Amino acid sequence: MSARTTPDDLVDAWLTVPDVAERLGTDAGRVRRMLQERRIVGVRRGEPPVMSIPEAFLVPGHLANPAAPSRAEDLPEWTVLAALQGTLTVLADTGFADEEAVVWLFSPDEQLGTTPVAALRSGRKTEVRRIAQALL
Repeated sequence: MSARTTPDDLVDAWLTVPDVAERLGTDAGRVRRMLQERRIVGVRRGEPPVMSIPEAFLVPGHLANPAAPSRAEDLPEWTVLAALQGTLTVLADTGFADEEAVVWLFSPDEQLGTTPVAALRSGRKTEVRRIAQALL
């Protein structure tokens, strides 16, 4: 990963805090708490800088855990990818700031054959976290 690679070079779709709140059916204050708790991460981008969250962090409710899709009827329409929080914790433990975590998650990884976020979205969290832990 090049030191000059920015999130904008890698992420093709962004949501603002109000956009995420609307998608999740909650309020902006709850989304800001999710950011503080590192359930999701975002970066400030644009002029003026606005907190932006990669759209790929949100998935349809039945795919919260893509390794075991749910067929339950009472699921939310959208939710945060379940494997994201633990992966962000591993990255934080290895010293990654939020922007660096976004760059890593969206950078192609040779071992995975795809980006870490795509691997997470396909249910490969153990493999992604193993690679993230090796970054120490």
